[in-house]
Amino acid sequence: MNVKKTKQLLLIMNPCAGIKKANKYLTDILVLFGKNGYQSTVHLTEGTGDACQCAEANAKRFDLVVAVGGDGTFNEVVAGVLASGSKAVIGYIPSGSTNDFANSLHLSKNILKAAGDIMDGTARPIDIGSFNGRIFSYVASFGAFTEISYKTPQNVKNTLGYLAYALEGIKDIANVKSKHLRFVADGTVIEDDFIFGAICNSTSVGGVINLDPKLVDLSDGKFELLLIRRPKDLFELNEIVVALSSKKYKTKLISFMSAQSITVETAEKINWTLDGEFAHGAQTIKVENLNKAIRLITNPVQGK
Repeated sequence: MNVKKTKQLLLIMNPCAGIKKANKYLTDILVLFGKNGYQSTVHLTEGTGDACQCAEANAKRFDLVVAVGGDGTFNEVVAGVLASGSKAVIGYIPSGSTNDFANSLHLSKNILKAAGDIMDGTARPIDIGSFNGRIFSYVASFGAFTEISYKTPQNVKNTLGYLAYALEGIKDIANVKSKHLRFVADGTVIEDDFIFGAICNSTSVGGVINLDPKLVDLSDGKFELLLIRRPKDLFELNEIVVALSSKKYKTKLISFMSAQSITVETAEKINWTLDGEFAHGAQTIKVENLNKAIRLITNPVQGK
């Protein structure tokens, strides 16, 4: 008689993410997973880095690791799974304030629907990034908008959500200073003064800038590089806004291309954000695409 082996699931939840809406559904989520043959182990994070440490220490013992929280929590879970050497499939129930990466994947904003999609969905390969050896899931950025996510107080994020980012972004752009950087992207050199830059594998950046989905492939082994030069006047600022709004980037004020490997050089160390979390810069930064580094479950439509 064949006894069906119970599948093991590790659920890592950030109980402080967003407006804490996922917390009240925890029991329902576990019941749903149980009905689908999973025995779940739950870990509630207690601070920055905890999700990564938990995933790294335990992922090898599980068939499926599910992150519940915002993009920062997802980032930590991915980094931990990769560091562990585990081949576990990853699931993501987005419950943060912005959820850029989840939006790019068309993951449901409904907590129970997202949990159900993990049970019914399909695992697909996803590219991950390395920023001088530090893992990021979907974006490394600097300049305008990038400090918003770690400067905006959590209670403001919880209350206003996306609006908090948009309001802070508008206030920020009037004061931001340009930075002189040199990018070498798969042999192509771009050097200038920029007010914003993003190396991303997502259609949404900071809840403020959206890229054309036709130009973004999450598993093609390449990142999209978007660089914005400082506008000299309101006319040039309007030109940037129009280009970003229309998703047509053919303007002297914007550089846009795809590349597998990108080296960034700057005379001063500027701050970056990785998936919305603060990251110290360096005079030389090597960003590499780790092609199809993880397998992530998306809903049935997106998984096909």
